Amino acid sequence: MAPHRKSRPPSSLGLRTPALATAALTSVALLSQTAEASPAAEPRPSTEEVQKKIDDLYQQAGTATEKYNAAKEKTTKQRKRVATLLDDVAQRTEKLNSAREALGSFAAAQYRTGASAPDSASLLLADNPQDYFDQTQLMNRLTARQKQAVDEYVTQRTTTSKKRQEASEGLETLTTTQSTLKTSKADVQRKLADARELLSKLTAEEKARLAAIERKKQEEARRKADELARQQAADAERRRQEAATQGTGAGTGAGTGTGTGTGSVPGSDSASSTKAAKALAFARAQIGKPYVWGASGPGSYDCSGLTQAAWKAAGVTLPRTTWDQVDTGTTVSVDSAQPGDLVFFYDDISHVGIYIGDGMMIHAPKPGAYVREESIYYMPIHSVVRPG
Repeated sequence: MAPHRKSRPPSSLGLRTPALATAALTSVALLSQTAEASPAAEPRPSTEEVQKKIDDLYQQAGTATEKYNAAKEKTTKQRKRVATLLDDVAQRTEKLNSAREALGSFAAAQYRTGASAPDSASLLLADNPQDYFDQTQLMNRLTARQKQAVDEYVTQRTTTSKKRQEASEGLETLTTTQSTLKTSKADVQRKLADARELLSKLTAEEKARLAAIERKKQEEARRKADELARQQAADAERRRQEAATQGTGAGTGAGTGTGTGTGSVPGSDSASSTKAAKALAFARAQIGKPYVWGASGPGSYDCSGLTQAAWKAAGVTLPRTTWDQVDTGTTVSVDSAQPGDLVFFYDDISHVGIYIGDGMMIHAPKPGAYVREESIYYMPIHSVVRPG
């Protein structure tokens, strides 16, 4: 009888079951593929999303530009104020030194003459009473003048100290405004750099789609401008007819003659119209000049720099920033806008143009663009202000 042979246990180094071996190899292959696969790329944004991002960056740059303009204006004023204070301190220091020298000269005079306050005993012991009276007169005269010199010195010292403190505080404020100016400038540059980077990554096809989106936006804005122009023309005709009717009616009744309507628009002001015409003429002459943030002419402009310069040409002084310009006149409705009015845009009032009629404006749009005519509906309108 053959000896009984015991079966071997499965080796720990191998897989004897085909099903298990297949599963293991599959798992290894999947793990290997997962390890070797590159990370999933982020989905490329649509052209519309890129356009919105670029528009947002330009608007943010516009807001930062107005902050820069405000800081620059404040810095300029503060620098002038500090210069004035320092000049004043220098002049008062000279006066203080003169007062100190005068005070010292009186003290030296007393020392040289040996003058001291005489008393009755001195009079009794004096060999010559006249000498006593001469000395008393000199002392009284020196004392009065010395008191005046002391008062002058104290006054000059107090005033000079106060002015020095004001100058010191002014320098601290100037340092702060200069820091704000620097920060605002860096913010503008950063926003514009981000926009340029986005544009540089676009393919030719994407740039063509962006151009198509822009054309569509312009067409829609112009359509709304045409609607406003028709509405304003209809309103003007209605007011003209009402004025004519009122003029004719004035000649009936117990009157002695017949009235004639002038057809003038109620509330019109020839002086204001003349100024507005001058502002518009200036703005039109700037068409084609480049937008440069922080610029106020004559070779380039940002939005508020253009409106400020235009109304300055008409003899009206406007503040530098959109945030201040919006408060320098009478707010009117969009339907009532007249040539020369300022049209402000966005919720943060970061852009402005000058209305020319028929729903159109002249403005300095954004970096890379030029002063041009455009529909006021190209951007969301905040308000319309009539300077005055």
